[in-house]
Amino acid sequence: MLESIYVGMTGLLGYSRGLRVIANNTANLNTPGFKSSSLQFADMFYTSGGTSGSTGQGEYMGFGLNTAGTTMSFKQGELRQTGNDLDMAIDGQGLFVLRDAQEKITYTRAGQFKFDTDGTLVSRINGEKVMSMDGNGNFAPISLTGKMINLGKPTSRVDFSGNLSNTVTEQTAGGISVVDGGGTSHALSIKFTVKSSDQAGTTMKVELLDGSTVVHTGEMVFVNGKPTAATATMQASYTPTGQPPMALTLDFSSDVVLFAGQTSLKVDSQDGVGPGTLAGAAFDTTGTLVMTYSNGQTVKGAKLALARFDSQDAVGSIGDNQFEALDQNAWHYGAASEGEFGKVQSGRVEISNVDLSQEFSDLVIMQRGYQASSQVISTANDMLQELFSMKSR
Repeated sequence: MLESIYVGMTGLLGYSRGLRVIANNTANLNTPGFKSSSLQFADMFYTSGGTSGSTGQGEYMGFGLNTAGTTMSFKQGELRQTGNDLDMAIDGQGLFVLRDAQEKITYTRAGQFKFDTDGTLVSRINGEKVMSMDGNGNFAPISLTGKMINLGKPTSRVDFSGNLSNTVTEQTAGGISVVDGGGTSHALSIKFTVKSSDQAGTTMKVELLDGSTVVHTGEMVFVNGKPTAATATMQASYTPTGQPPMALTLDFSSDVVLFAGQTSLKVDSQDGVGPGTLAGAAFDTTGTLVMTYSNGQTVKGAKLALARFDSQDAVGSIGDNQFEALDQNAWHYGAASEGEFGKVQSGRVEISNVDLSQEFSDLVIMQRGYQASSQVISTANDMLQELFSMKSR
């Protein structure tokens, strides 16, 4: 009877552990990046009592229920939209790589990140730094240091469109704004003077002006109202005050004509932009940091490091939505959109993969097992009491 009570106790212990695993799963139903676990059951060792009866079969008596650890399910959870650009989910097998203040590397599926006061991308849970991978394959933090201002770029090309009047010998068009290497805009104008005109065409002297100062002189030839290919584009050099010379390409080839009517020549586009401040930072599907600035410029930065593993035996859960490597040889590192690492989806977070209906079903099984084990103990106890009462008669 004592052995039966012990066996029943192993059942109580095992099913109580199973209940704890279920309780942990259900409690973390809405925990981002949480992976559900299940408890593995096994029967305990057996003892042989020799042979029994005429059959000659051995009597193997078991010692109850044992638990053989938990296994995690890394089935992907639902990707839920949050609207926060720095919330990220991985559609695939990868995990984000984190590094804490003690240089310990951990991993997470819960991509809830922010830039801290130093401009470093960190986890919103405990502040671990989110890792990228440099060109040498080493982990490095992702930082906005030195990237808060975009210096813009100087103008190198100006495209024109519009009409030049063929009824005047001299005409000037203004509104030409170019940006120098220091981010300062300069207003220029362009003057056209007829040098010769006949049935073959019209030749014009072209002067680029900074105020009243001529900074470049060229020549354009119009045939049938359009500039010839050889003269429709000219190369000019402009030196702003306090800045090095700028090479400018002035392009009249697309929509510039010479006909009767008023002069309507204008700048169609120019590729220079002034300085701008950081307006936003997000990550694309490849895990690359994309920074946008108030001057309309977009700059790509570091790329998120992702990790994946070959075997679930190489992964251990340590809490705070994080995992650790139990066998470093089973881990691999790369980036999003590479192989099986998966794609990064910005503005979303992966919630837990807990199947609540399955948990409730398992809960009933644990309860029945616990009740059955307790009944065995009660019955064995009653039998033991009966035995003691027989001795006292």
